[in-house]
Amino acid sequence: MTEKEKMHNCELYYPNDDEIMKEQLLCLEKLYDYNATRPIEAEKRTAMLNEMFAEIGDGCYIEPPFHANWGGKHVHFGRDVYANFNLTLVDDTHIYVGDCTMFGPNVTVATAGHPILPELREKLYQYNAAVHIGRNCWIGAGAIILPGITIGNNVVVGAGSVVTKDLPDNVVAVGNPCKILREVGEHDKEYFFKDKKIDYDNIKF
Repeated sequence: MTEKEKMHNCELYYPNDDEIMKEQLLCLEKLYDYNATRPIEAEKRTAMLNEMFAEIGDGCYIEPPFHANWGGKHVHFGRDVYANFNLTLVDDTHIYVGDCTMFGPNVTVATAGHPILPELREKLYQYNAAVHIGRNCWIGAGAIILPGITIGNNVVVGAGSVVTKDLPDNVVAVGNPCKILREVGEHDKEYFFKDKKIDYDNIKF
């Protein structure tokens, strides 16, 4: 198994391998160009993301600056995914994000880890575990999602949370470590924020 193959199989590998470094550098060149685009260049940004990402659906928007170890090469977005400023995707292996998911500012999604044994870290060994984020999630500002995590559909992750364990569908989860606060339920059909009621007469479905 080559070092590059180990990247996507949760095996220890050497990330400074010549083949890996050469390919990664070209991805980071594209990322640099994306972050240098101007706000009025929306069409150019869309075209660049289609080139940079493994998969990206229609209607996706990522606000620069955007940071990614591989410039999105191992990232799979559904349609209508939105990311605010400073999204960081440690995409040394695959990251999957479902349709209509939103990322607040300064969110980090990490697939890469380093062994606890000091002697292995000293030699720069690394491992990667894929992250799966479901459909129609809201990942709050400053949240961190760790390697190997799966988040279900319709999940809200509170601002500043550190997600260390999988989360099922239809929950609100907060904290460090992130824990389920409650399920999405009837209350949420009536109120959108504290005591503010949803005015369905003025909502377009």
